[in-house]
Amino acid sequence: MRRVTFDLDVLRTFVIGMELGSFAKAAGRLGRSTSAVSAQLKKLEEQAATPIFRKAGRGLALTEAGETMLGYARRLIELNDEAASAIRDVELEGWVRLGLQEDFGEAVLPEVLGRFARAHPKVRIEARIGRSHELAERVLSGSLDIALAWHDGTTLPYSRHVADVQARWIGPAKPMEAGPHGEALPLVVFEAPCLLRTVATETLDRAGLAWRMAFSSPSLGGIWAAVAAGLGLTIRTDIGLPASVRALAPGLLGLPALPKMALHLHQKDAELDPVAARLAEILLQSAIEALPESAETKEKLLKVA
Repeated sequence: MRRVTFDLDVLRTFVIGMELGSFAKAAGRLGRSTSAVSAQLKKLEEQAATPIFRKAGRGLALTEAGETMLGYARRLIELNDEAASAIRDVELEGWVRLGLQEDFGEAVLPEVLGRFARAHPKVRIEARIGRSHELAERVLSGSLDIALAWHDGTTLPYSRHVADVQARWIGPAKPMEAGPHGEALPLVVFEAPCLLRTVATETLDRAGLAWRMAFSSPSLGGIWAAVAAGLGLTIRTDIGLPASVRALAPGLLGLPALPKMALHLHQKDAELDPVAARLAEILLQSAIEALPESAETKEKLLKVA
């Protein structure tokens, strides 16, 4: 069997085109002509020795082989960029303090720490998992360099709007039955102050629906346990949901629609030092990859490394 060495430049064009939903847009992003991009895609199919695309109406869709190729292409580009960064910043060392909102602790932090540590083993990282208001306060006070958190209305001088993510009603994984008509909705929430707790109660109040506090906890693990046990409903996003709970379909049980949550990257200074700036790049890329497909991500953040 002949060995094939895929062209990383071609793979990058392929990935960017799929992320933007258009290879014409990819041509503009990369500063190439559409004919040059078409030639690259033809080269990719020749190297793969199998069709990557199939016709779908007036456009193109991926074949099964194309879907497989897309996953590998992303991994190859990520490893290439990680290697380039590690070589470029081989002497990068220091200390950086990172904050993450609870939902991203298990969904994003292991990936971020692994990628960063492999490229920059001399850098010491201090990570704090906390609630949005706490992380914002710590960035303002200078005790965190960067933090990824839901925007709770706190005005920070240096903050980037990363994405808007739909909030969802969360219930137990097992099927639910509606309670007696007129019964107050039991809520499972964090101890106050909590942004999502406020969103839940204000949404129900506007809809004229009765509610009661059934369970509160200082930890996300406690919230998941209570919801899984059927003590009540909570609201989160689709990020990092354990198997014991599930997002409820819109309109189920007559629940009102919830707003989207604005995800922000806060930073201590206008210009980050090289250590914090590199960690912020990896954090943004990993966070965007963890977002649900329905999230409205800012296009300029689709390629950050």
